[in-house]
Formats: sequence, C-alpha cells, structure tokens
Amino acid sequence: MKQFIDHTELARDRRFVRNNATNQLFLNLPDDQELIIKLVEELAPVIQERVRGTPLEEVFDRLGPGFMLSVNFQPLVPGAPDLDLRLKLRLHGIFVGELQALEGAGRSLWDFPEAPWEFKLNMARQCWDEARHVQVYEKLLSEAGAGPGDYPESTFLFEACCAEDPALRVAGVNRGLEGLACDVFRDMIEFSKNADDPIMEQAIDFVLADELTHVRFGSEWVKEFTRQDPERARRAKEYQREVDRQFSFGGARSDREDAGIRIAWEDRKEAGFTEAELRELADLSAEGPKRETLMQAAEVLRQRHLEKRQSETVTGR
Repeated sequence: MKQFIDHTELARDRRFVRNNATNQLFLNLPDDQELIIKLVEELAPVIQERVRGTPLEEVFDRLGPGFMLSVNFQPLVPGAPDLDLRLKLRLHGIFVGELQALEGAGRSLWDFPEAPWEFKLNMARQCWDEARHVQVYEKLLSEAGAGPGDYPESTFLFEACCAEDPALRVAGVNRGLEGLACDVFRDMIEFSKNADDPIMEQAIDFVLADELTHVRFGSEWVKEFTRQDPERARRAKEYQREVDRQFSFGGARSDREDAGIRIAWEDRKEAGFTEAELRELADLSAEGPKRETLMQAAEVLRQRHLEKRQSETVTGR
C-alpha cells in the first residue's frame, strides 16, 4: 500500500457523488454582490451536473445555482425556511467529514512509519474515535430522513490537510479541522437544544468530547515535531493558518455577528487554544462577504434562473 495518496484515490461505493468545485469558489469571495452572481453563474453548469440524480436536483430547479449560498451560509434555526434540507445537508457533510477524518488518521499511521510509538498510539485512538463518529452521524442522518450518498461529497477536507510533513499534518488536521469541528458541533448542540431534540444533543456532545482530545493531540505533537526547529514550527503555524482560512468558508464560520457558525471559544480554550490564537482566528475568519450580500445574490440568482426557465418553456427549448 503506497504512502501519501491523492484525495481522488479515496474509495467510495456507487452511492457517493464527488463535488469539489464550490469549495474553491468560497475561498476568496468578495463582499460584492455582482461579482458573486457572476462567479456562481459561471459555475452553474457544473453545479447542475453535480446535483443531477440527487435530492438537490429539485432544489436547483426551484432556487437555481444560488441555492448553495442560501443553504450553506444561513444558521440552523428551528422553523426557518428549508430547515429540513439544510439539516440533512449539514449532517451529511459532517458524516463524510468524519469518514475522511478516519481515513486521514489511518493514513497518518501508514504515512509516517518512523514517527514515535506514542504518536502512532494517538492516531490509532483517533481512528477508533472517528469510526464511532461515522456511526453516530450515519444514525443521526437516518433519523433526519436521509442516508450516505444522498448529497454530493467534497473531498476538500482530505485534500487540504494531508501534508507530507507530520508536523504540518497534525497542525492542519488536529488543530485546524478538529478545531473547526468544535465550532460546528457546539453550533449543532445549541440547535438541538432549541429544537428540543435531546438525542441529537447528547450524541453530538459525546462526539465533541472526543474532538477536544484530538485537538490536544495536535497541540502536543506540533510542539514535539518542531522542538528546537523554529523554521519548521513557523511552517506548521502557516499551514494551520491556511487551513483555518480555507475552512472559514468566506466568513460563514467566524466570530462575526452574521456568521452561520460562530467560533466556539470556550470549547477551544478547553482543548488548549490560547486567547491570542483565538483572537488571530477571529481576525482571519472575519474576511469574506456579509451574509446580507450573499442572500441578496442568492435571490437575484433565483429570479434569473426562473426567468430563464420560463423563457425556455415559451420558446420550446
């Protein structure tokens, strides 16, 4: 079995459809409604093809290519429009994220055979945890009325974080992505409380406890791998910073008032993040368009999509 596989080599059965295109779009979106509309319209044929044959095909027909803005950048609030769809999408995204986290931890065992035994033991423990998380989210997804492969999978997580230096790997995966998991899961716990769903609340609370441990693994091993090597430590910090930037999704995950997912300060502090690191993350994730700009762009895209469909119906195309 070879080391350092590409994200396209992750094995999946026929239920799963891959879609990485929209992730790249969200990285550098400006707070400019017209430019956002232009970028989404350019990607519209790709988006339409990716959702064909999935439950999102009906959503595309109804809302147009801008559906991903209104769906992905709005907070989960009981009673909100399209809540059922957005909850299923969120749970499915976490499910495949946990699957890739399991694959990433397993790869760390295989990719770094010269790493200390204690590191391998921590990665094995993480594999065990991630396998359990996959099962938890598969059950939550089923309770929500969906299943694995119902929505397109992005391998952006695996692609962005599987660096060939173990110091960078744990900085990106354990401190970057597992830190993101703290934010997402705290948000899901608060949603579960508001939705009066104690089963989801308790299940995700149990998963969050594991994520705190995984962040601590990252903090400890970044220090160990970069001991007496300030240049390597600098590279690890920059790598984590880039992961944090990418997975802030243009401000959708941030400390801004209009964020879809807020930074979980207290959970992150418990996991070992310092106040200085959290302030830096807040500044970094504050970049990107305002939610109001995105919702306005989504509405314009919806109207143009419906006008186009009506025109095609009239002309018989």
